[in-house]
Amino acid sequence: MNRQEPTEHSVVSAPLNPHPLARMIHEEIVQRGGWMRFERFMELALYAPGLGYYSSGRRVLGRLPQDGSDFVTAPELTPLFGLTLAAQVIQALEATSTSEIWEFGAGSGALAIQLLGALGDRIKRYTIVDLSGTLRDRQHQTLVKERPELAHKVVWADSLPDELQGVIVGNEVLDAMPVHLLTWTGEHWLERGVGLAPSSNPDAPVFAWADRPAPPGARAPTERPDSDFVPGTVVETHGTAEAFVATLAQRMTRGAAFFIDYGFPEAEYYHPQRTGGTLMCHQGHQSDTDPLSLVGEKDITTHVNFTGIALAGQEGGWEVLGYATQGRFLANCGLMGHLTPPDQSLSTTPTAADYKARAAMQMLMAEHEMGELFKVIGFVKGDWFDAMGFSQGDRTHTL
Repeated sequence: MNRQEPTEHSVVSAPLNPHPLARMIHEEIVQRGGWMRFERFMELALYAPGLGYYSSGRRVLGRLPQDGSDFVTAPELTPLFGLTLAAQVIQALEATSTSEIWEFGAGSGALAIQLLGALGDRIKRYTIVDLSGTLRDRQHQTLVKERPELAHKVVWADSLPDELQGVIVGNEVLDAMPVHLLTWTGEHWLERGVGLAPSSNPDAPVFAWADRPAPPGARAPTERPDSDFVPGTVVETHGTAEAFVATLAQRMTRGAAFFIDYGFPEAEYYHPQRTGGTLMCHQGHQSDTDPLSLVGEKDITTHVNFTGIALAGQEGGWEVLGYATQGRFLANCGLMGHLTPPDQSLSTTPTAADYKARAAMQMLMAEHEMGELFKVIGFVKGDWFDAMGFSQGDRTHTL
């Protein structure tokens, strides 16, 4: 363990952290000599047993702040998301001759319910892998309540088996994986971590950004020269997410995988004009850029570097099926066909439910909503096939 003193401290103008998790993190920072890698800080803030944002039992997913939630994902927004994704999953199951789904980070269980309902007898087992025991309990309760006839197909796993086959689905799971932070001084890269700022209340620590020399060779993972970056630029690197994808690829014997998340290819992710990185927090359906305050009470997330994810999958033995915007992917998979039944008369007056469905579709597909920012990347282990989700608008060449 490197106990080298940080070379620079920058105190955040943030409220105190009275949460028990903050005190635990404070103690670990002290034990580490006054400095903690941001990757470790983010891991504890989100997943510390019983205290982290995702493991404390708080409700995180919902449509409105009034219900106590902090953000909404596509499956909670509308069942049209899962119904449309199911078309791609069905094709992948048939192409790979498999009959099992693996979902990572299943949230409330909404996507599982949508896929189970659409897939029916095409699958024998639906395995959910989720680090949060609280979310697993909620998923089980939701499944038993809404689809009791299908609940017997669902199993939960705490870890990966040595081998797996089937179709993997991950919606907004990569963005919640801990990241490293680096900052460019104009001459060299520093690793940005977390230190301690003076606090008048020992039970409510105040955290501060603290930089120290980065390990040899550490830099933004891009072909751009360091001189392209503006001094003060902060970037994220995604070692945890890339290792996760590589491990899945290595352990899959046959099947396909689809990851849906917000992010960019490397050239856009590390563009010189993006000087502040993509680190964001979410609480009460509001966003901020200060992960060092209210620790354990809000989500911490970053956009995904899809070039790094593609390379990690390939290094693990996957082939890339395609890469497209969420809007294009859903259109290719037939989202529009779910809005109006084929036999419905054109003269029928739209109902409130029709308008609600169309509004949700707009959020899923519009460029200024989720349609452009969110991307879908697909992989296969075994015989390559023309995945319908990438039939038009494939952007693999940008990775």
